[in-house]
Amino acid sequence: MVRSLLIRGMIAGFLASLLAFGFAKIVGEPQVDRAIAFEEQMEQAKSGGHEHDAMPELVSRDVQAGIGLFTGVGVFGTAVGGLFALVFAFAYGRVGTLHARATSALMALFGFVAFALVPFLKYPPNPPAVGDPGTIGSRTALFFTMIGLSLAALAIALFLARRLAARIGVWNASLIAGVVFLAIVLLAQWLLPEVNEIPDQFSAVLLWRFRMASFGIQAILWASLGVLFGSLVERLLEDRHGALRIS
Repeated sequence: MVRSLLIRGMIAGFLASLLAFGFAKIVGEPQVDRAIAFEEQMEQAKSGGHEHDAMPELVSRDVQAGIGLFTGVGVFGTAVGGLFALVFAFAYGRVGTLHARATSALMALFGFVAFALVPFLKYPPNPPAVGDPGTIGSRTALFFTMIGLSLAALAIALFLARRLAARIGVWNASLIAGVVFLAIVLLAQWLLPEVNEIPDQFSAVLLWRFRMASFGIQAILWASLGVLFGSLVERLLEDRHGALRIS
């Protein structure tokens, strides 16, 4: 059963990545091109308008925006889909009486909040020309630290909700768990250092559009994954439960 769920999760993740790739290509890549143009203008301004020898490109911009983007989003979506299926195999039947589609949708919502929304609010992505190359290591570490803390807060909230549901009801337990999750996340975001390396001359509109495009990619990926995976596994689980009832 787990193998069947894993395969369907990877398929759903790949299909969701196709939708995310389409959005990234249409909405995100123009913002990247504008940011690169800004970076080139800044380099020319620093050199007094004189041409300077640029480092040769290991991968052309056309490849990055085409097959490179498709490969990266596809691999990421497939991997997320596989992990999603494994978590679903553990969670299904342990979150009340929710059916497969509802469980998948709820998991996708939790995944989006923990993996995308919470880190985005603290450390939103930046386009090219924004950020000091010397701090990329520390910035990456802070970003993944925020993801880890967000996942820990989600795990604590879900554990608390399950323990309290029998005593005070599902609704009240969910409210308390939500408040606990929010409190842990806010505390983590307050304790972690700020990162602000945006050049003064950089367009605020371009920055906003790039970040909204990045946010949209994540939203489309998680929403599509929740819907597609639920549709793929619903018939499988119904057939299995029917066979069990017959036997």
